Amino acid sequence: MVEFSLDLNEEQRELRDWVHGFAAEVVRPAAAEWDEREETPWPVLQEAAKIGLYGFEFLANAWADPSGLSMCLANEELFWGDAGIAMSIMGTSLAVAAIFGNGDPEQLAEWVPQCFGTESDPAVAAFCSTEPEAGSDVAAMRTRAVYDEAADEWVLNGQKAFATNGGIAAVHVVTASVDPSLGSRGQAAFVVPPGTAGLHSTRKLKKLGLRASHTADVFLDDVRLPSSCLLGGRERLEERLARARSGERTGGQASMRTFELSRPTVGAQALGIARAAYEYALDYAKQRVQFGRPIIENQGIAFALADMKMEIDAARLLVWRAAWMGRNNRPFTAGEGSMSKLKAGEVAVDVTSKAVQILGGAGFTREHPVERWYRDAKIYTIFEGTSEIQRLVIARAISGLPLR
Repeated sequence: MVEFSLDLNEEQRELRDWVHGFAAEVVRPAAAEWDEREETPWPVLQEAAKIGLYGFEFLANAWADPSGLSMCLANEELFWGDAGIAMSIMGTSLAVAAIFGNGDPEQLAEWVPQCFGTESDPAVAAFCSTEPEAGSDVAAMRTRAVYDEAADEWVLNGQKAFATNGGIAAVHVVTASVDPSLGSRGQAAFVVPPGTAGLHSTRKLKKLGLRASHTADVFLDDVRLPSSCLLGGRERLEERLARARSGERTGGQASMRTFELSRPTVGAQALGIARAAYEYALDYAKQRVQFGRPIIENQGIAFALADMKMEIDAARLLVWRAAWMGRNNRPFTAGEGSMSKLKAGEVAVDVTSKAVQILGGAGFTREHPVERWYRDAKIYTIFEGTSEIQRLVIARAISGLPLR
């Protein structure tokens, strides 16, 4: 009989402790500066590349963990350090997930190394899916990809919004509609190589949180791509479109496959922010004296901290379950991937809010990091599927109905 255990194995503990050390020694000391500067922290990215934390080999090794937990462990620890810097380090992985989920082995080998650059000259990659009129409504995507038979090229035109690393990326992965009549089933993903003419970005967006992570709109004006840049290839695309036109199942579409792969990992990022705020508030409550005693001796404070700890642990179990299911090809029959991201995102918002409240006026100032964690947490109920969309996914899964 196999003994059931929730203990991490030795390799997982070593990975967690290694990433935690980098987060504590390199990321946290730099967090306030790069949040204030609102710039990509290239020196920190280079440090991560030097130790092997930034690169495809790290992602491949983490993904190879049959439990599915290693990627979640690494993300929780890195985002415990600082979410903005951590997103600069981990943002490339979403583009890599898109290449992995949609491309063939040859495309994976060609493009993924270019997403990261080199140790001495690191690069970043961007996954461009959201549009001004097509956020949660992926089927409303207007970016078009038209095949030019004579040149054996695809021509892309459109605008993408809120793209992490948009415009500064070496490699952009762009989703586009090749047959608008099929809605989301008529979409495909393309790699836009470095230096491709016609792709440009006007400015970096100013954000509430994750300020060290570059976010921008991306414009595609007659971007011409060789047919080899269509992820999965034209033959596979035509087969999928034919099934869609005949009413058969097509196996999903480019954006949603990418998000499904990443949801537990995004949940782990939210957990890292929540845990950082909880630990800080706990330490503060033990030291802060009011009315002659530490404030943690007041039930109002102690109970809030108890709830924070409980919710973080509950969310982590959902994240770990979804990560294990995804890694072992277990279908999300009840929307388990969405559950993990939904719960972790809302816990992060609630826990960071409580942390600010426990610190009182001090928590509202930049003298303490809880205000930054509070700002960073909010995006986790918005990006990669809002909380409302996650609930819709879960409701559809458990009801079997096409709810809207």
